[in-house]
Amino acid sequence: MTDRVAVVGSGYMGGGIAQVLVLAGYEVAIADVTLEAAQQSRERLLAESRAFVADGLFPPDATENLEEHLVAATLEDAVATASFIEEAVPERLDLKRDTLARISSAARPDAVIGSNTSSISIASMAEAVDRPERFLGVHFSNPSPFIPGVEVIPHDGTSDDAVAVARALVAAVGKQSALVQDKTGFVLNRLQFALFNEAARVVEEGVASARDVDAIIRTTLGFRLPFFGPFAIADMAGLDTYALVFGSLHAAYPDRFPMPQQLAELVEQGHFGTKTGKGFLELDPARVAEVVAYRNRAYVAMSKLLAELGPAPLD
Repeated sequence: MTDRVAVVGSGYMGGGIAQVLVLAGYEVAIADVTLEAAQQSRERLLAESRAFVADGLFPPDATENLEEHLVAATLEDAVATASFIEEAVPERLDLKRDTLARISSAARPDAVIGSNTSSISIASMAEAVDRPERFLGVHFSNPSPFIPGVEVIPHDGTSDDAVAVARALVAAVGKQSALVQDKTGFVLNRLQFALFNEAARVVEEGVASARDVDAIIRTTLGFRLPFFGPFAIADMAGLDTYALVFGSLHAAYPDRFPMPQQLAELVEQGHFGTKTGKGFLELDPARVAEVVAYRNRAYVAMSKLLAELGPAPLD
């Protein structure tokens, strides 16, 4: 396991990633536009950690670990001995390229370099990196200490070794990686912004208020998503039913809801999801009852958790 890592860009995202890395046992150096900015970020992260410990969100010794294993440094000093470097500067291609050029010129030649970009092409940034085969996207989500999923995004020239290092690091910090192709928006933001785009249209058309749209998503689709992704949800609902719904949506909104080709092919072949044992995912029909029982337990547990937490303080 990599022992010494660097995070370049110590703002909200970079600082949270640094916390995650330290709490997983890494020695971490953070850098920013100036050494003073990095030092200020370190103090902020320590104060934030104290609050998280008090709220039971971080382990009791988290702040002591951060004090001992998190240092502020200049960019060149931060990356000089790191085996893995995460770039987390603001989402501007010119700034990222300039920063990555500085990182790769000061880093060890065998250091793997990741970018926390949420939408910018990895290949377009790789042009600024010396030995671009060691470069890839490693996209943590906000807030990074508490969201478990990470997109790992190689470009066409990324080496298998670099991918393996990145995925091992993600696993070592207790998070789950998904391997994603280098396409603008990757997976998370393509889906997140597709949902937001349609939600905004619903409000603009007067179908429902923003508050009511949020309520529907929280208590229906969002209620399912911690346990099942969109393909598992579709398989359980029945792909034949999904095809009928798509037909209605396409008739009303032809430009926004064309029938997905793979859905149409599966239905034509008689693969309707869970009830036939095959859909977008494959499932042994003998395990359907087990899946349904898990789903029901999960939803009851989610209801209890939400009742315990109470509503979000948005009013």
